Amino acid sequence: MSNYFNGRRSEATAMSRLTTALLPLAVPVGVGVIIFVSAGRWNLPFVWAILGLMVAFYLALAVFADPGMMRERLAPGPGSQDQLTRFLGAGMLVAHWLLAGLDVGRFQWSPVPWQVQVAGVVGYAAALGVLFWAMHANPFYSSVVRVQTERGHHTVATGPYRFVRHPGYAATLLAMLSGGVALGSWLAMLPVLGFVGLFIRRIRLEDRLLRQDLEGYAEYAQKVRYRLVAGLF
Repeated sequence: MSNYFNGRRSEATAMSRLTTALLPLAVPVGVGVIIFVSAGRWNLPFVWAILGLMVAFYLALAVFADPGMMRERLAPGPGSQDQLTRFLGAGMLVAHWLLAGLDVGRFQWSPVPWQVQVAGVVGYAAALGVLFWAMHANPFYSSVVRVQTERGHHTVATGPYRFVRHPGYAATLLAMLSGGVALGSWLAMLPVLGFVGLFIRRIRLEDRLLRQDLEGYAEYAQKVRYRLVAGLF
């Protein structure tokens, strides 16, 4: 009987991990729905390219990412120090995708040359590569600003964290800028600029919190001086 219950428990744990890993795939589905419905058409190859890269990114996380990190990102623990970025950032992203769909699909208000869109796709792929590297190296890569005491949070100085203190944020901002261009609408970049401003604020807030409350981070910050771009910021 105990073997039966242990088997059922293991099966439930496996299903939980699978659900946690694959649930983020709802993101590219949602993005596609917003863009294609607002565009009123499906034949937008650069949009499909961006969605394909998003799916590949989330599948890679499902296979290789730390399960605890994925659970933390989907359902963060207590103590978040920044509710504003998640709330306003989500609205800005929806506005970005909505404007992109309306622009490229229905009105052609501000078209982007296809050569620039190709460069945007390449930049987006590179940004997702760096983001995956950061998330794979850091099992505490949360979706909120907090110190994860209950998970044994410690300073990570490997992978891309050898070069800048917040490589995941740097990659996220590059993905937003290059991916926005790849979608083909200059107008849709306006919400992205607001998103960048929010993230700069969040980076300053998180860096200050980690210096104060995470053991070893202040010493790490002395060695790795730059937050986003080596030599600049």
